[in-house]
Amino acid sequence: MNTTTHTITMQPRFLWFLMLCYTMAMVLANWFDPRLIHIFGLNTDAGALIFPLTFLFADLITEIYGYKHTRRAIWCGFLFNILFLIYGQIVIHLPSPSYATHNEIFNDLMTMDGRIILGSIVSYFLAEPLNAIILAKLKIKMQGKAVGSRYVLSTFIAAGFDSVFFSTIAFYGMMSNNNLVEFIITLWFIKVAVEILGLPISLPLTKKLKRLEGLDIYDKHTKFNFLSLEGDYSSEDNLLEGEANSPSSD
Repeated sequence: MNTTTHTITMQPRFLWFLMLCYTMAMVLANWFDPRLIHIFGLNTDAGALIFPLTFLFADLITEIYGYKHTRRAIWCGFLFNILFLIYGQIVIHLPSPSYATHNEIFNDLMTMDGRIILGSIVSYFLAEPLNAIILAKLKIKMQGKAVGSRYVLSTFIAAGFDSVFFSTIAFYGMMSNNNLVEFIITLWFIKVAVEILGLPISLPLTKKLKRLEGLDIYDKHTKFNFLSLEGDYSSEDNLLEGEANSPSSD
C-alpha cells in the first residue's frame, strides 16, 4: 500500500526574527570575547554574558521549525561573523587622516588574537550543531514532552563542549591550569544558568509561536548532515494538529 506525503509550504512569520536574534547574539558575543571580566567573584570573558542567548534562540527554532532551519541559522551566524572579521581587517589597514589620533585604539580593538578566532570557530561548529541535534532527537524520543528539561539538557551538554574547546584553544598558556579550569567551569555555569533563567520566557513563547505558526516539527525523517542547507519538511513531520496525541509541553 502506497502512502503519499506532501511537502509543507512554510510561510513562517517569526522565523526570520529568531534567526536575526541568533545571529546578532553570536556577533556580539564574539566581539566581546577578548575582554576578560571579573564578576561576582568569577573570571570570564564578556562574551559569555551574551553567547548563551544563541542556545536559547537555537532551541526555539529547533523546537518549533525543526533542525533544518537551525542549521541554516548556524551557517548564517558563521557567515556574518566572517564578514565582520574581514571588514574589520580591511578598515584597520586603510590609511587614517593625520588628526585621527585615536584610531590606533580602535585598531587594537579589532586586532583579535588568532587563537581567540580559531577557538571561536572550532567551538561554534562543534557546540551549536550538537545542541540542535540533541534537542531534535530528544524531542522524538520523549514524544515532544518535557520541553524545559530538553532545553536545559541539550544546552548543558553543548555548552560544556563549547566552554572546554574555546577556553583551551584561546587561553591555554595565558593563565595557570587551575585558573583555566575555573574559567571553563564559569563559562559553562553561565551558559546553563542563562538557559534555566530564561525558561519562564522561552517555554510560554514556544507554545505561543507553535500556535501562531501552526507548526510543531519533528525531525523523524531528517538526515543530520550539517553541510546540507535543505529545509523542506513533509506533512508527516508537523504534529501540531491532534495536540492531545502528541504533547509538546511540560
